[in-house]
Amino acid sequence: MYRTMYDETIDTRLEETGLKEECGVFGIYDFDGNDVASTVYYGLFALQHRGQESCGIAVSETNGPKGKVTSHKGMGLVNEVFEPEHLEQMKGDIGVGHVRYSTAGASTRENAQPLVLNYVKGTLALAHNGNLINAVKLRHDLEYTGAIFQTTIDSEVIAYHIARERLNTKTVEDAVNRACQKIEGAYSLVVMSPRKLIGARDPFGFKPLCIGKRENSYIITSETCALDTIGAEFVRDVLPGETVTITPDGGIVSDLSRALPNEQEARCIFEYIYFARPDSHIDGVSVYASRIQAGRFLAMDSSVEADLVVGVPESGNAAALGYSLQSGIPYGTAFVKNGYVGRTFIKPKQSSRESSVKVKLNVLKEAVDGKRVIMIDDSIVRGTTSDRIVRMLREAGASQVHVRISSPPFLWPCYFGTDVPAREQLIAYNRSVEEIRELIGADSLGYLDIGRLRGMANGLPICTGCFNGNYPIAPPTEDIRGQYEK
Repeated sequence: MYRTMYDETIDTRLEETGLKEECGVFGIYDFDGNDVASTVYYGLFALQHRGQESCGIAVSETNGPKGKVTSHKGMGLVNEVFEPEHLEQMKGDIGVGHVRYSTAGASTRENAQPLVLNYVKGTLALAHNGNLINAVKLRHDLEYTGAIFQTTIDSEVIAYHIARERLNTKTVEDAVNRACQKIEGAYSLVVMSPRKLIGARDPFGFKPLCIGKRENSYIITSETCALDTIGAEFVRDVLPGETVTITPDGGIVSDLSRALPNEQEARCIFEYIYFARPDSHIDGVSVYASRIQAGRFLAMDSSVEADLVVGVPESGNAAALGYSLQSGIPYGTAFVKNGYVGRTFIKPKQSSRESSVKVKLNVLKEAVDGKRVIMIDDSIVRGTTSDRIVRMLREAGASQVHVRISSPPFLWPCYFGTDVPAREQLIAYNRSVEEIRELIGADSLGYLDIGRLRGMANGLPICTGCFNGNYPIAPPTEDIRGQYEK
């Protein structure tokens, strides 16, 4: 695929940042027939933290011409892609939206979602959060039976299978279920058909998905914070392995035929550590309370004498507060974050990389000068960002910098949507904690114990594959993530 300067800029940023956000999905069906595009817009705005590369909205009129879908998508943030006139032109009482960070497939407009398919049974619009581990095989099988792909994302494989299954099923929800039986990996889906809104979650529950209600409208979305933003009430989470179908006649109809026994579920723990907004609740667990608990665990297991506890914004802040509450060491603010540095920030020369962290974060010298500082962050991936932040604290006058991480060391890649790279690129691979401490320049370093993770999620079953290699599904024999990017 042709690589533009825009793509190269993205690659430069990916090399030095840590974990990447996943994707966010949002769907709504207004039974009163009101236009929903603006509501989808604000829902996506609330989910912007889950992906800043591209976004899109597709809407349809359930009482209008069957199969007519109006959509708009593009590269960039929600408020950059959508102008008021775009939303005014999007007439429809049912709609889906998506914000994207790519874990498979290149960063191009063609790969933006929702995907809209026109086929013999009508239309489908699909938004997907997650990553399939058998997408390449399924794609090849489809290609050899005549399928022509317009994108390089695994979401199109899902859409094709739904469309094909629909030819042999009575309902679109049956087609979704049958397609989901063929795909393996992580997925939370929102599917819009001409008269139905459907949500589906993989049997392991890797990715979050929940249902909300506002007056006579129903919503399916990734996080509860999107429901709060549009003034909707939380109804319940979509269960792992569940398909829900929403219509005016039936309300919410559940199908749990794909569900696994509870003990086999494997939620992504990084929703609680990093991905989700702190004001969200996932499967009944407060993300904010989960991060506070992680900080408390760090203080219990990895204490050190210090004068100040600080968090690296944003996800490190709540964990830092938890550490402070448990240890009694004062909590403070050491970093000022520039909220206007988006994913399109351009660094034109290799030599300018060194300043990029300072563009995003600056240290309050008055807060740390002469003090022993405990710095809490959510993770260390390659380590390049961590060593710069430690250096910034020292340059601001901190007498000691003790780093505590609210997750265990990354030792294995993730195949389910979290952008953990190959093992050779992980700082913890073949290195001891002491060696990592030396590399990032900290006075001490402590990670969250892997045995504490389930306590963060109130005992819910979680996936620990990226920490110990114990994946809930056998991973691919070769690392095929991003195979179609170049």
